Amino acid sequence: MHTEKNLDTGFFGQPRGLSTLFFTEMWERFSYYGMRAILLFYMYYAISRGGLGMNQATAASVMSIYGSLVYLSSVVGGWLSDRVWGSRRTVFIGGVLIMLGHIALSLPFGLTALYVSIALIVAGTGLLKPNVSDMVGSLYTPEDKRRDAGFSMFVFGINLGAAVAPWAVPWAANGFGFHLFGNEMNFHAGFSLAAIGMFFGLIQYYYGGRKYLSKDSLYPNDPIDQEALRPVIIWSVVVVVVLAIIIALMAAMRALNITNIISLITLIAVLLPIGYFVMMLNSRKVTKVERSRVWAYIPLFIAAAIFWGIEESGSVVLALFAEQRTILHIGSWHFAAANFQTLNPVFIMILTPFFVWLWDHWKKQPSAPGKFAAGLIIAGLSYVWMALPGIIHGTTSGRVSPFWLVGSWFIVEIAEMLISPIGLSVTTKLAPRAFQSQMMSMWFLADAAGQAVNAQIVKYYSSATEVPYFLAVGLVSVVFGILMCFLVKRIHRLMEGVN
Repeated sequence: MHTEKNLDTGFFGQPRGLSTLFFTEMWERFSYYGMRAILLFYMYYAISRGGLGMNQATAASVMSIYGSLVYLSSVVGGWLSDRVWGSRRTVFIGGVLIMLGHIALSLPFGLTALYVSIALIVAGTGLLKPNVSDMVGSLYTPEDKRRDAGFSMFVFGINLGAAVAPWAVPWAANGFGFHLFGNEMNFHAGFSLAAIGMFFGLIQYYYGGRKYLSKDSLYPNDPIDQEALRPVIIWSVVVVVVLAIIIALMAAMRALNITNIISLITLIAVLLPIGYFVMMLNSRKVTKVERSRVWAYIPLFIAAAIFWGIEESGSVVLALFAEQRTILHIGSWHFAAANFQTLNPVFIMILTPFFVWLWDHWKKQPSAPGKFAAGLIIAGLSYVWMALPGIIHGTTSGRVSPFWLVGSWFIVEIAEMLISPIGLSVTTKLAPRAFQSQMMSMWFLADAAGQAVNAQIVKYYSSATEVPYFLAVGLVSVVFGILMCFLVKRIHRLMEGVN
């Protein structure tokens, strides 16, 4: 237990362990968002331009299901940390897998390397991401007033890595500013830089962790015993066998292709949270009040899934718009389509202090359902905004100002301020006591479900369908947000005393 006199203040007044976790997550986000900034282009660019020559609709669908898998895997990562490896070891193993995934992409082995990389990075991110945040919390005692400021610094590190990467990785892929690769993109050079970033993160995590992180992080919080392990193994084997049978049947019917695999993952991502809700609502461990709160969480979950479907489209639909429909210069300043990916973290860093101040000072602020409703409407308007260039110009064949994309990202990040941090908070408040960890997993599953549905609808986006696509998706979000406005009081009553 720390006292005022022996508090560790070695990192800007915070525990020195925060510096280790700050830079670990900064480098992990650098590698992940740097890779995502160019991955879509790598998949659908022609082979003559250094890409894989994949169909654009398929490439967009792969990008969305990739994001869905990352959040699905985080559920497993949290369990392995709590029950088997402990958070420190789980994070390190995750980082190694991520680095190996980027290395696979940096090698010129085509589609095989792509799918191997996706598997490694999905598994690695699922192990690393949920557990780094948990370790930040363990640096502080419950009464330590520095906790909120420490998490704020940690989140800044996340966004710093995510903001720098969309400039650094495309720069490497474009020949480090020297046009070393002629007219082609050397995507492998960009992916190599992502791998190097994760390597730096692992080195400082390993040595910094030994010095500054608690030895408790080496051990699981709730180690599993042999009796409890047996049903886990049985169910894991059942799941693997069922999936193997489904894949074998698909192969026998000559339906084993990437499109159908994506559809299968979409089905799993949608059915898994439904299964969780059914389990919690029917559990004898859940009290009547807790059951009411779970019912209240269902519309919030659906709203979150719709929001994440739009927000996460920045690396898919908006990336295609940036490449195909946007003027890539302002005066004499030229930039790459991938550079727009920096707008998400930059706007988060700009808007967060304002919204922290707002929630601290707004006495009669809306309840969580009210904020969700407003966030959904605003998120939908970010897509309606993107339909305006085509409507105004009467065509979607030319290029338009980059400020259309800047405006769309700014609008959707306002929506994120109303949904993401509020959602994290309300998830913990509405969780039944017997399902607290699983309820936190539900928040990740909302993102997974949103991106999985996105994987099915992004196939219909192209410059020709631009206006109806943005209007349709945007209006679905707006309409659901308006519907939630009418349900706010009812949802709040179901929350049984939770604000």
